[in-house]
Amino acid sequence: MKKFLSLLLVSMLGGALTLGIYKLAFEKEIPLLENQPAQSKFVTASYNPASSVADDVDFTIAADKTIHAVVHVKNMTISRGPSSIMDYFYGSGGQPRAQIGTGSGVIISPDGYIVTNNHVIANATELQVTLNNNRTYRAELVGTDPETDIALIKIDADEDLPYLAFGDSDNSKIGEWVLAVGNPFNLTSTVTAGIISAKARDLNEMDGKFQSFIQTDAAVNPGNSGGALVNTNGDLIGINTAITSQTGSYIGYSFAVPSNIAKKVVDDIMEFGNVQMGTLGIKGQDLGVLSNSEEDYNESQGILIAEVFKKSGADKAGLKPGDIIKKVDHIQINKFSDLTGYLRSKRPNDNVQLTILRDNNTMELPVTLLDNSSYVYTIDEIGISVQEQTKTDKDRFDGQNGVVIYGSNEYNRRLGLDGKLLIGINDDKIKNVDDVKKAVAKAKSYGMMSIVYINEYGERERLVFRE
Repeated sequence: MKKFLSLLLVSMLGGALTLGIYKLAFEKEIPLLENQPAQSKFVTASYNPASSVADDVDFTIAADKTIHAVVHVKNMTISRGPSSIMDYFYGSGGQPRAQIGTGSGVIISPDGYIVTNNHVIANATELQVTLNNNRTYRAELVGTDPETDIALIKIDADEDLPYLAFGDSDNSKIGEWVLAVGNPFNLTSTVTAGIISAKARDLNEMDGKFQSFIQTDAAVNPGNSGGALVNTNGDLIGINTAITSQTGSYIGYSFAVPSNIAKKVVDDIMEFGNVQMGTLGIKGQDLGVLSNSEEDYNESQGILIAEVFKKSGADKAGLKPGDIIKKVDHIQINKFSDLTGYLRSKRPNDNVQLTILRDNNTMELPVTLLDNSSYVYTIDEIGISVQEQTKTDKDRFDGQNGVVIYGSNEYNRRLGLDGKLLIGINDDKIKNVDDVKKAVAKAKSYGMMSIVYINEYGERERLVFRE
């Protein structure tokens, strides 16, 4: 009996001791594990909905700063054309008809300057702006730049207006939250949210416009053109401009002119009355496009310089065909739209620092940007631009004298004039750009202009332009 009681007591003590140790370990388990190193070589991220990134972002601050600075823009144009079947038969021009177009704009100063898109106000005979408080004003066109699709208009209000200051679009990052704010249907400002999906987007690399858009997935529809793209601080980092869609409505992507480009255009319009372009003076190609070519390139990102225009900033700085541009100032250059997007924020005589690769060696070259009129001459009367031949051009045309046609208007592009060698204007032979200027001055008194050029087959062709 004593033996049995002794065993029972030992068992009870053992059980109590086990329970106490278990309870102690259980109560201390969580804080002890917090300080222990992970046992797996893979890091497992835990998700807590209460602390997700989206919930941490407060969109209300940016929205409140922006909505009162975004306006509705109404564009009235007068068109004249056949309005009935009788007009076609009798040749009547028809009655004048008013057409209304609408878009958005962003107030950028308290005294009423508003930035919008060129296509919002194009051909306007009357402009009307409605603020977010529903007050309406007549607006005047200050200036426009079709190349970047930016326009500046102004209203005169009897009070200081809410406005947005330009932010630095170069500091925006892919994946960053943004708001698109527009006033598409005159229903007061509308806000949508998304992220920056890409930067330096060129929607059509064949149109010669060298676009450099910020791409977002914030919903933008027709009527939002000219509205604001802002970050979560409410900084204006872009002017909403375009969507790409087969239906004409938003299907997932929208595009904005970066604020650094828009600000530079606005500053130029206000100071000079037109846009001042600082150019390098090169022809180049994305290395990514050449990755499948027969040439062997160790680099896959950057701009391969194909030609350097004579008397350009690039020529004076010592750039050469075959050089690869990797950086401009602090901006990484992966494709041509990176380069053009940055340079659009620069003026003639601005200095930039190029990082290039030459024969696999990295070099730093300072370049002074020039107005392309220093090496390009535009014959406005017939819609072509010409420039001195490069070494490549000389080889292509077997050393013949002349100037190369680049930058034709749309009509002349369809004729295939770009890339041809201009050798004569009327009866004057052309050797260089100075000869072109003299010949054009003489031709103005004739009321017509004929040009003689050599095509890609070495054949001479002649075109006559009449007033």
